[in-house]
Amino acid sequence: MKIIVCIKEVPDTEAYLKIGADQKSVVESNVTFVINPYDEYAIEASLRIAETAGGETTAVCLGTERADEVLRSAVAMGVQKAVRIPVDRSPADSLAAARMLAEVLKTLEFDLLLLGKETIDDGSQALGPMLGELLGVPCISLATKLEVADGRVTVEREADGGVAVFEAPLPCIVTAHKGLNEPRYPSLRGKMMAKNAAIEIRAASAVDSKIEIVSMANPPARGAARVVGEGVGAVPELVRLLREEAKAI
Repeated sequence: MKIIVCIKEVPDTEAYLKIGADQKSVVESNVTFVINPYDEYAIEASLRIAETAGGETTAVCLGTERADEVLRSAVAMGVQKAVRIPVDRSPADSLAAARMLAEVLKTLEFDLLLLGKETIDDGSQALGPMLGELLGVPCISLATKLEVADGRVTVEREADGGVAVFEAPLPCIVTAHKGLNEPRYPSLRGKMMAKNAAIEIRAASAVDSKIEIVSMANPPARGAARVVGEGVGAVPELVRLLREEAKAI
């Protein structure tokens, strides 16, 4: 079985992000970039399937030369091959990214394509379904359980009041949600191997983004907290404020 995992480099969740002087970008100096956390669930799923059913895993990333580091991190986890699609800057438009990825993915044979349900930098959940449309294969999103057998994939995802179960034939795209698994830590041997891992470069035609970042701004500061009293005696006033001022009840 051939499995491809699409990954993206994103700022570390613990990084302090500062808006640049142009008010349209983030200052990237002194910021550590890591594999998108949801993509780590996809990587772990690919490795478990390959270990159980046999197969080959490939990580594909759209990014600058800096993205080689997250590809090496994927190799350190156990991915066998790494492919980077070079761009000057990651597009803000999910459709532009999907079209560039699809152009390269069409040249790569795969049975299963995995990726995180979204990236934590832009919060878009559109990439998986867009790739499904562009590649002409089914896409099942938000997977919290994934099984592959007899040329079909079975996926569970949380639904209101229960669990929804989906089935589709391979080849198929699945986007990973938190709870699908617990991503492994790279082994020391894996880290050593990743240092010398070959990263294949596959170019894609540039696609103009339909989205323009007009400006960025920090969220407004929260107002000072109000103490309405202590103990049971404060409850009536708290309820009044929630109803009349906050309009929360």
